[in-house]
Amino acid sequence: MGTASIPNVVSIAGIDPSGGAGIYADLKAFSALGAYGCGVVAALTAQNTQAVTGLHTPPTDFLRLQIDTLFADVRIDAVKLGMLGTAEIVATVADRLNHFAAENVVLDPVMVAKSGDHLLAKNAVAMLREALLPRCFILTPNLPEAGVITESRTPETVREMYRCIERLRDMLPTHSPRWVLLKGGHLPGDELVDLLFDGDRMIEMRDARIQTKNTHGTGCTLSSAIAALLPRCADQLHPVEAAVRQARSYLRRAIEESGRLAVGKGHGPVHHFHAWY
Repeated sequence: MGTASIPNVVSIAGIDPSGGAGIYADLKAFSALGAYGCGVVAALTAQNTQAVTGLHTPPTDFLRLQIDTLFADVRIDAVKLGMLGTAEIVATVADRLNHFAAENVVLDPVMVAKSGDHLLAKNAVAMLREALLPRCFILTPNLPEAGVITESRTPETVREMYRCIERLRDMLPTHSPRWVLLKGGHLPGDELVDLLFDGDRMIEMRDARIQTKNTHGTGCTLSSAIAALLPRCADQLHPVEAAVRQARSYLRRAIEESGRLAVGKGHGPVHHFHAWY
């Protein structure tokens, strides 16, 4: 895809009716960053800014049909993976991504909602390690998710983050470029530290923490922003670093402007279209 083209990006994830997370949030981020957004529904939730009250997953045959029908017709330049829910869904998605040799796969291993509700079955974690990690180009876990994936204690310091991200990178294929973005938002303090690592370059990204309760869907938004930007940054000297830095800047502004929205009584959403209204 040339840099002058508008990239087509698909989110394979769950639906959050409140629009703060999941596919609806991903489509907003894609659009805000100049990509054409597509969506494959891997799960339905009954959810608002305070809680997840129900979960329904489509039959895997229909999930497969969604993916196959889309990829048969539309050139897909990047894929964002979000809430996949069950081991069967994880296996189906991995199989179809392999079949279509999907590129620029950004895996956000969604396990727990901001409300504390679990969104990934325990038996799906092993399938994620086995089937999806080999397919992803960038893995974007937060600290609790990183602990689950590596079967170790959640990192509690930046030093522990360094050790954890090295373990995560060792779980990805070594024969081709693969990246891990370890998000340090769960650490205490006024400074936010993220690490980006490809097995060779370790890039530390620091920002002042924004004090707000409007953090619903921040992980979804960041990973979808990265997916939207990867095709656009392909011709840059350090394309992945450029995409991640631009995505973090976009998310930061979306959080800063979130107070202009009035959505729900719990963890509010970020303002995806802050540049327009």
